Amino acid sequence: MTDSQLSHVHRHRPATVPGRAPLLLLHGTGGDENDLLPLGEALSDGAALLSPRGPVLENGMPRFFRRLAEGVFDEADVCRRAEELADFVSAARESYGLAAPIAVGFSNGANIAAAILLLRPRVLAGAVLLRAMVPLNAAPAADLAGKPVLLLSGAADPIVPTRNAAQLASMLAGAGAAVDHQVLPVGHGLSQADIAKARAWLDRT
Repeated sequence: MTDSQLSHVHRHRPATVPGRAPLLLLHGTGGDENDLLPLGEALSDGAALLSPRGPVLENGMPRFFRRLAEGVFDEADVCRRAEELADFVSAARESYGLAAPIAVGFSNGANIAAAILLLRPRVLAGAVLLRAMVPLNAAPAADLAGKPVLLLSGAADPIVPTRNAAQLASMLAGAGAAVDHQVLPVGHGLSQADIAKARAWLDRT
């Protein structure tokens, strides 16, 4: 059962294995609250899953924030939506009795997760960022000391330039995060290599 009083439409699956960090699942453009549940199950068997739907519509497709063009973000909206999503996570933790989650975001979901890391770092225990790019060019100074972040990029990604992903990795590491950035020989879509690497990373984290 989900708490309908919370700000975002979402799915919550309680943990069936104690001691595993909850996963905050953040879909890409056009996904919804059901989209990444199978990925969450594949990455961490028995972990609690919290999966919200992006509240912004672009041509009928849910997203977590507005963009002005491909790869050009409305940074004021990024900030506002990241704050709203962080507030949702805090309220959901209280409602469901969850520890601080590790975000698992794909594409647009990875970008909003990166924004939360920069704006509200205490909300997340860490993050798996799949095909993320820099969400804010003028991000405030954040204290991410020791926070684990896995950033998986695609060498043939037509949407996220490799230099942009490297810039994000440098930005997060500069704020103190323990960043593991790997560039895989894939495009923008998820691959079995992403799942295997993210699962192994979560097992170590």
